[in-house]
Amino acid sequence: MQEFTVVIVGGGPSGLAISALLTQNSILHVILEKEECNASLWRKNAYDRLNLHLASEFCSLPLMPHPSSGPTYLTKHQFLQYIDKYVDHFDIKPRYYRVVESAKYDEVRNRWVVEATNTLEGTLEVYETKFLVIASGENSEGFIPNVPGLGKFEGDVLHVFTKDMIRTGMCLVQYFPVYIVDTIITLQAKFKYGDMSKYGIYRSKDGPLYLKNTTGKSAVIDVGTIEKIKEGAIKVVPSGIKKIEKKNIIFENNTEKEFDAIVFATGYKSVANEWLKDYKYGLNEKGFPKNPFPKHWKGDHGLYCAGLARKGLFGVKKDAEAIAEDINQILKL
Repeated sequence: MQEFTVVIVGGGPSGLAISALLTQNSILHVILEKEECNASLWRKNAYDRLNLHLASEFCSLPLMPHPSSGPTYLTKHQFLQYIDKYVDHFDIKPRYYRVVESAKYDEVRNRWVVEATNTLEGTLEVYETKFLVIASGENSEGFIPNVPGLGKFEGDVLHVFTKDMIRTGMCLVQYFPVYIVDTIITLQAKFKYGDMSKYGIYRSKDGPLYLKNTTGKSAVIDVGTIEKIKEGAIKVVPSGIKKIEKKNIIFENNTEKEFDAIVFATGYKSVANEWLKDYKYGLNEKGFPKNPFPKHWKGDHGLYCAGLARKGLFGVKKDAEAIAEDINQILKL
């Protein structure tokens, strides 16, 4: 049994941010990361030409802002350079190859008991902690819809506003209500793109910031897709998939077409509920915070969740700061 004041599950930006803040307050903690590296989603699952769609001022971690002289939108490579610098600066040392199998709350001892498999050595490790932080992310695992016939598909299966419009919105929302900001940037989008319904694309009646806050769904960031749709290079099929037969896809409007590959752009999901046996203390059935914003990050019995507010890296920073401060204040009592 290994004892720590805080156990952090996940070595992505959320876990690293909390670790830096706890280190500043000399609070004993450990990060358990299932992969062999930190920020594994960025290093292993993000395509090389990826650029962050939020401006750099909204993409920094606590205690280390991006320089104002740097690029507005970071590339994947630039962001990972920033992460490496962050880890080195705060001397963050996650324990890699640790797959958390279970975490339960011991009501007698008022402690969390965490069991993790060390996949490098094939051993089971047990940790005891007063505070448990879920930092495994909202994008832990790709979400693949249950489409009839998908398992027998013979091809490959792979898993729009502008960036500047969204940046404008995130700046304005610090001073104006969401509904006003949504109105402004939606008018910008209508002016730039016009009516897209003739191409099979329909705008939601709700604005992009409202949707992000209430459902976690992000607006489509246009990097050239709209132009390709208007040119006819990309065709939008305004109908769901009914079933798949070999390489043929039958749509709900009963049209049928043959495809070489299916790329699911259906997002990711949290899998914290699979190992957090007592998730009821902080999460709902879908693995997201049970408490509403802005107190979503705090559960019961010393359970916290970071980076699950579906607010991107900006939300990660805010969650980490709130969690670290709360733990620090409790320990001072």
